[in-house]
Amino acid sequence: MLTSDALRVTIEIERFPELKRQHLEKESSAMIQAVSESTVVDRKLVERVVRRVVLSHLGMAPSSSSERTSRPSELVVSISARHVHLTDEHVEILFGKGHTLTPDKPLYQEGFYAAKETVMIVGPRRRMLPTVRILGPTRSYSQVELALTDAISLGIDAPVRHSGDIDGTPGCVLVGPAGAVELDRGVIRAARHVHMHVRDAERFGVQNGDTMHLRVRSPLCSVLFEDLLVRADDQSKLEVHIDTDEGNACNLDAATEVELLRPDRPCRCQQ
Repeated sequence: MLTSDALRVTIEIERFPELKRQHLEKESSAMIQAVSESTVVDRKLVERVVRRVVLSHLGMAPSSSSERTSRPSELVVSISARHVHLTDEHVEILFGKGHTLTPDKPLYQEGFYAAKETVMIVGPRRRMLPTVRILGPTRSYSQVELALTDAISLGIDAPVRHSGDIDGTPGCVLVGPAGAVELDRGVIRAARHVHMHVRDAERFGVQNGDTMHLRVRSPLCSVLFEDLLVRADDQSKLEVHIDTDEGNACNLDAATEVELLRPDRPCRCQQ
C-alpha cells in the first residue's frame, strides 16, 4: 500500500517541476509513513496529505472548507469526435413523439453526456455517415460538428466556427428510426477551445472570450495550436477540445506533455 501511495506522491510532484523535488519527496514520504502506521490506510487521508504538502510549497494553503477550490486544476485535452446537438422538436421527429434523449456516458463537463441515440448524416450527394452520436442535453438549435475529413467524405464545405455561430453555414439531412430532419444550416467544423473555471482563468491571466495557445509535445509530432477560445464560467472544469484531425496531427495519444499558454508568454521550452 505504501508503495502505491509513494507512486501517487511522485506523480503529484511531477505536475509541479519548478518545486524542489528531493525536498518534497522526503517530506511527503515522511508524512505518508506516519499515516500508514495505522492498521488501515485511509487513501483519502493520504491524498489530502499529498495535496497539502505540494500546495504549501506553492504558497497555496488549502482552504479549510474545500481543498479542491485551492488546488491548481489538471489540464485535460479531449478529442471531440463528430457528433450532433438536437432540439427537443428534432428529437421527437427522429425518434418518435414524446421521446427524450437517453444518457449513456457522462462527459468530462458536468451535466453533459453522450446519449444512446445516434443518427445518420446524409450529405448533398447521398454520401452518408451512419451512427453519429448525439450529445445532450438538448439545445435551442440543432448543430452538426465534424472534422475536415468527415466533411470531405460527406461532400460538405463546412466552415470553422465556434459552437452556436451557425448563420450562413451549410445544412444536411439527419435520419433517425422514426423520421428525418432536413437542416438548412448548422454543419460546422468546431473551432478549438478551452473550457475553464473562472479561478483557472484568473490563474492564467485570461478572461472569457480571450484566446490562448496549446502546446502538445509528442514523439516526432509536437504541435503548437493557436487561437483557442477561452470559455470561462463558474461551473466548467479545465478542458481543451480539439477535433479528430487535430488530435491525429499531434499524435495526442502518445503525448508526453500538454501546456496552455497565453499568446504573450513563451512556453517552457523557450525559457
